[in-house]
Amino acid sequence: MRLFIAINFNAETRSRLVTLRDELRSDSTKGRFSAPENLHLTLVFLGECNEKQAASAKAAMDAVEFKPFTINIGSVGRFRRSGGDIWWAGVNDSLQLIILYNKLTKKLTEFGFQIEKRKFSPHITLGREIITKASPRRFKEFGQTIDKIELMKSERIAGKLTYTAIHDTKAYSSP
Repeated sequence: MRLFIAINFNAETRSRLVTLRDELRSDSTKGRFSAPENLHLTLVFLGECNEKQAASAKAAMDAVEFKPFTINIGSVGRFRRSGGDIWWAGVNDSLQLIILYNKLTKKLTEFGFQIEKRKFSPHITLGREIITKASPRRFKEFGQTIDKIELMKSERIAGKLTYTAIHDTKAYSSP
């Protein structure tokens, strides 16, 4: 099974992301745009995993402690690609998010996972292979409190890319 660890969003944040996606779509001549239910922030992509590796990923997640924290989304940008760019909503700098990412990748490495070495660039993919007249921009930020991370399974069901949460780890609250 194809797995990744992600932050999923509440209904309000998801709705605002869909609005950003729709604005981009209206300015585009081509593209594959993310389904509303698939909008998420990937913390770590694990790739193809067997049952034993899935169990290790769950154990690694459960070994990571974090307090609830807020993230803010305040820009739209792109990764340039031939054949169309990947457009994303950008997450503003968040020390707590970086700390969570570092704890998670350290624990996953201890459990035997090979983690990508590239710099963590927190973003939410709005679409791929996009040809557009839109330009990257900043906007009045919005966000939400993050109080859990989820292990997600990615699969095609009846030709549709579907992400399903198969495990979660909740933040702890101070007494």
